[in-house]
Amino acid sequence: MDVVLLTALGVGGATVIGSAIGFAFKNISHKFSDIVMSFAAGVMLAAAILGLILPSIDYGGKWGLLYAVGGIFAGAVCLNFVDKLVPHLHKLMGGDEEKHKNSNLNKVLLFVLAIAIHNLPEGIAAGVGFGSGNTAQALTIAGGIALQNIPEGMVIIGPMLAVGVSKKKTFLCALATGLVEVVGTLIGYFAVSISVAILPFALAFAGGTMLYVISDEMIPETHAHGSQRGATYSLLVGFCLMLAMDLLLG
Repeated sequence: MDVVLLTALGVGGATVIGSAIGFAFKNISHKFSDIVMSFAAGVMLAAAILGLILPSIDYGGKWGLLYAVGGIFAGAVCLNFVDKLVPHLHKLMGGDEEKHKNSNLNKVLLFVLAIAIHNLPEGIAAGVGFGSGNTAQALTIAGGIALQNIPEGMVIIGPMLAVGVSKKKTFLCALATGLVEVVGTLIGYFAVSISVAILPFALAFAGGTMLYVISDEMIPETHAHGSQRGATYSLLVGFCLMLAMDLLLG
């Protein structure tokens, strides 16, 4: 349990680290943040497949494939529904700096709320990984999510400061989005711990949410600023690194 709690704090704290970077370097280039997020997308892709979906099939026995497919689509549909309620990142803010500067306070707060809402299922995915009992894979999943949270934390800062939100309130908003992920991690862990019967579906559901985030959020965002080739290779590096770690850790 101590490892789960510390990891949950680490995953949520990654958003705060990203926010600190955003305060220190307000004009971070899109190319740099795109490379970081693409690497995280590769890590998350490997973690979703190797750490969640394939174990879901194993734990499900003869119904493993059915659990996996059903869980993947359930996770994707769940996030799609959330997207319809609260659009996220590139959909809400766009990639143009002038749009950032001209955004009103309500739009910026909606942007922060969107990140917080999307952080909940990501936290649940990390918690479900620990619930499976495979700590090495769970740490890999959590690491991928934490890497994604760093650039997300970075992009919160600029828009809020631009519309006149104080530095203190901006930091507190970033902290709140990270705490949502901590709560999600604990929910995922305890839900699976209480009922092992839901483990196959829960693993696939978490994998489906991660696949949705990668395809619908991360890849479009990293390809929106003219750095497609670098972003693609960064994703491949992240994927291969996690593939190697999975094989070495066994």
